[in-house]
Amino acid sequence: MRAFWGWSASVPLALALSAVPAPLAAQGADLPPPGLGTLRQDQVAVRLGTASLAIRVLPLDERVIRLLAPDTYSSLAELKRSRAAEIAAAARQAGLDSATVFVVTFFGMAPNARFDPDQLYLSSQNAFFRPMGVVPMTPQWGETQLGQRQQAVAIYLFQPGIPILQPFTVFYDGQPSTAWESTLRVLDNERARVLARAASRP
Repeated sequence: MRAFWGWSASVPLALALSAVPAPLAAQGADLPPPGLGTLRQDQVAVRLGTASLAIRVLPLDERVIRLLAPDTYSSLAELKRSRAAEIAAAARQAGLDSATVFVVTFFGMAPNARFDPDQLYLSSQNAFFRPMGVVPMTPQWGETQLGQRQQAVAIYLFQPGIPILQPFTVFYDGQPSTAWESTLRVLDNERARVLARAASRP
């Protein structure tokens, strides 16, 4: 898995935008409107961990983050925008023209908690997906060790086309979490509410 620390201003805009999964771009007309969601990140993110680590995995898919509260959505949308060139560069080096993107956070739950970024992967529809690249967002990422209450954050790139609106399993060091299956019901309910709010506007 490759890490990209710098900003590449020369990356073409089209490639930067292709960091959004291609199926999502094709379904833009079906996106819920932004600014009307009420969900919190902890209602959406997949959580798992070990004795010394807590791990949070959040898809950056617009179909998901548009259902979050307005401030949270704005923050994540700005994160995608500000890191677009780095995401595009990571995708290009991995031989991809687009990617399925997640924010991954490791929290230290004990002193000297070690983490291995390569041990996080996904399973969807009987296929396993290893990260194709990573864009670190905190200095602790390169140290692979955290103090208690410290965190390391990065954007993970997986191959495009992973069906985010279908159940998938997140693994870390062989330990699975199937929490996304129940999260999908939360998202479905919130999507219906968001569309109802949008329809009731003048």
